[in-house]
Amino acid sequence: MTALLDTSFLLAMTNTKDRNRHRVLSTAERIDDQLVLPVTVLPEVSYLIGSRLGHRAMRQFLQRVVVSDISLETVTITDLKRVAEILEEYADSRLDFVDATLVAVGERLNITRVYYIFPLITTNQRGTDAPHHADNRLKQSRRNHIPNSKA
Repeated sequence: MTALLDTSFLLAMTNTKDRNRHRVLSTAERIDDQLVLPVTVLPEVSYLIGSRLGHRAMRQFLQRVVVSDISLETVTITDLKRVAEILEEYADSRLDFVDATLVAVGERLNITRVYYIFPLITTNQRGTDAPHHADNRLKQSRRNHIPNSKA
């Protein structure tokens, strides 16, 4: 199976003081998926690592990505059109650009799994800060989950 990586998951893997780090590392050890990193996630996670953990930590993170089996995925013009639709449709939820690109890329590539930490409010429950992986279609996930705030 193929899975997308979100900023929150990568940040928790990198930050030794993140409250979710042990759960994320435990999840990461069991990942058997082909991992895809949309290029839009890379500057966001690099900025957050650099600003929170320092320039050295950011450089080390990038070096680990370079030698990993993670595939970088570009965002196409068609994806950007879909991002604009998603952002418009979910304007009240304050969904951000990078998260909308995850949805658009996932839809285009038919990827049904995302590794992320994201407090969610769903139609029938309140989420937690625990690492999640969405095994349902991103389109369905986007329809059922309203982003609350990034971890």
